[in-house]
Amino acid sequence: MSCQAALSPLVRCPGWCSVLSPHAVAAISRFYLPHHTQSLRNESIRCWSNIPFITMPLSRAHGKSFAHRSELKHAKRIVVKLGSAVVTRGDECGLALGRLASIVEQVSVLQNQGREMMIVTSGAVAFGKQRLRHEILLSQSVRQALHSGQSQLKDMAIPVLEARACAAAGQSGLMALYEAMFTQYSICAAQILVTNLDFHDEQKRRNLNGTLHELLRMNIVPIINTNDAVVPPPEPNSDLQGVNVISVKDNDSLAARLAVEMKTDLLIVLSDVEGLFDSPPGSDDAKLIDIFYPGDQQSVTFGTKSRVGMGGMEAKVKAALWALQGGTSVVIANGTHPKISGHVITDIVEGKKVGTFFSEVKPAGPTVEQQGEMSRAGGRTLAALQPEQRAEIIYRLADLLTDQREEILLANKKDLEEAENKGRLALPLLKRLSLSTSKLNSLAIGLRQIAASSHDSVGRIIRRTRIAKDLELEQVTVPIGVLLVIFESRPDCLPQVSALAIASGNGLLLKGGKEAVYSNQILHHLTQEALSIHGVKDAVQLVNTREEVEDLCRLDKLIDLIIPRGSSQLVRNIQKAAKGIPVMGHSEGICHVYVDTDASVEKVTRIIRDSKCEYPAACNALETLLIHRDLLRTPLFDQIIDMLRVEQVKIHAGPKFASYLTFSPSEVKSLRTEYGDLECCIEVVDSVQEAVEHIHKYGSSHTDVIITENEKTAEFFLQHVDSACVFWNASTRFSDGYRFGLGAEVGISTSRIHARGPVGIEGLLTTKWLLRGDNHVVSDFSEHGSMKYLHESLPLPHRNTS
Repeated sequence: MSCQAALSPLVRCPGWCSVLSPHAVAAISRFYLPHHTQSLRNESIRCWSNIPFITMPLSRAHGKSFAHRSELKHAKRIVVKLGSAVVTRGDECGLALGRLASIVEQVSVLQNQGREMMIVTSGAVAFGKQRLRHEILLSQSVRQALHSGQSQLKDMAIPVLEARACAAAGQSGLMALYEAMFTQYSICAAQILVTNLDFHDEQKRRNLNGTLHELLRMNIVPIINTNDAVVPPPEPNSDLQGVNVISVKDNDSLAARLAVEMKTDLLIVLSDVEGLFDSPPGSDDAKLIDIFYPGDQQSVTFGTKSRVGMGGMEAKVKAALWALQGGTSVVIANGTHPKISGHVITDIVEGKKVGTFFSEVKPAGPTVEQQGEMSRAGGRTLAALQPEQRAEIIYRLADLLTDQREEILLANKKDLEEAENKGRLALPLLKRLSLSTSKLNSLAIGLRQIAASSHDSVGRIIRRTRIAKDLELEQVTVPIGVLLVIFESRPDCLPQVSALAIASGNGLLLKGGKEAVYSNQILHHLTQEALSIHGVKDAVQLVNTREEVEDLCRLDKLIDLIIPRGSSQLVRNIQKAAKGIPVMGHSEGICHVYVDTDASVEKVTRIIRDSKCEYPAACNALETLLIHRDLLRTPLFDQIIDMLRVEQVKIHAGPKFASYLTFSPSEVKSLRTEYGDLECCIEVVDSVQEAVEHIHKYGSSHTDVIITENEKTAEFFLQHVDSACVFWNASTRFSDGYRFGLGAEVGISTSRIHARGPVGIEGLLTTKWLLRGDNHVVSDFSEHGSMKYLHESLPLPHRNTS
């Protein structure tokens, strides 16, 4: 709150006070101290601790609230309302200093981005109660305190403290605390105390409005509170000059009134609950409402208000809807949770899915939460179908891919044209985006393979045990639940993943890239058409809302497994963002080919060409070529180099390889590089053992190959390389679900838990245990019981492989 940092440029000019109104001067003058660091904000450049930095350009015509969360990042003027439960400690006496410090830091960050921040705060009563209780205890006579005894001193009766007196005692201390905290960020703050009467008197309203505008213009954070020391009883709502005026009964209504008066873009209301629930938060069936629309009040049952403060959730909703009607967007969120309070404000402004967002624009389709629930219900119905019925759905989808080929290619052409016009996709990604007749035919063949192999997937018995007489245990395969598959550029992924989910009885949420929106829409439509033949249309959902991937990764109550398909950066981002949901994917596809001294001349160039040049953007493409040292300066080595040059592959030299050459290619920056293009690294090793060690040190456990005619060397490589796929005399590109005979894959997993390598139907199943008994109880198996454990393995039923 060192407002001098903002005012010092004016101090050096005579008559600086004339720049501000008397009301603004009164609000800030008590905090002015000379000779502090200069901090001046122009329109786009500000100095903070004498270091200039560029702020983001923020401008927006007020009058209509934001329709979507993603637009909140454009908010320029923001009010943050701090509820009593946020500001005060659990004992209601004193302030929660850690939370306040975090809130001040977040407000400062946003202020220094070029936004105009205002705070409506509670806490004066609680702070004053703490101070007055302390004073009362100190005023007790020493004799009385000693006579009472230490144990009774703690229980000494404290008279009921009147709220106005507490507010009077606590207001100055609360403001001093804000001042000290904001000073750490070279930001000035100003105190403004109001009552309901200030909004009913036209002159006072104009004065308040003018003061706030001038403070914001001077880059000062106004801190507003109701003047609880003199506050009168709340007056009923009334009509003032044709404008519906909300009565300032509490700080919720004050914040809403202030937000509309100041034409703010966003009002953030922080409370002690995550947001608005459809029923009291403590009840078993309570669900957080992500987006709340005017008129939805009937669907909400309000509980009791928080432990402190005057306004409960019902008051917050009324204030929020009033502000929304006035053109201000509103978010109600939790400001007390220790894991999120440190970034809740900045997360909201970044458009992340935090709390309840109030919007006047109701989407045409279901929310992603509703889609998740529909997918789970549809998936359970799908799993209960007969295997022949699930196969029939997949066969129908395969037929639709060829029957509706023209419509699919037309939609794909539209995606390609938009991508090329905007120039937002590199050539390898454009290739992934493109569909063709041959691709659709291959897709249909793969789907028929999945259908044929799906008859014995769900409900397959994999273990039978006789626990005791008439007590038999079975372990059977079941679906994982609801899968979220996030994919980039590749619309052919949608029918592949859908078929695998159908075959394994899983519900499915699909999130495709915006570059393939038209292709994805028609392919999803055809998928739902196929599902409809057995009434399970809802099992596969395409997320078309403006949900960010990071927000989807937080839906741990709706999603059981996330499968990212795309760049290694996408996979890493999702693994980082996932909150309590397992992620199945590979971090990178750093695939190696090792050329041994006993390699066949005819096989080497064919395998390397196919591994690197056939589809360089694929995750199973060759990235590092390991050459045995004895092959350097041999005809075989020259053939490899000549082939790579003909194919226009850019070569990077590993450190050891570069040391052998007088004039070498550019030395590689890192041996852990996935190029995803016509580039590769060449490195030299002295033995197959060294090749294995190199792969373990720099590889990503994806796919690695040895080319040799020596069976003993090959077996050593196959047994010792710890990767998901290890090949002998075969291209890395065989690492694929379709080529493995799985029909398709949801991805290639390099993890060590659950599925590994290309993941087909088997990788989308888990198990459950079925125990069939006849009045069995554990006590019968005790030392003196009548029964004994047998634990006999029983034969499995014949498996249907047709």
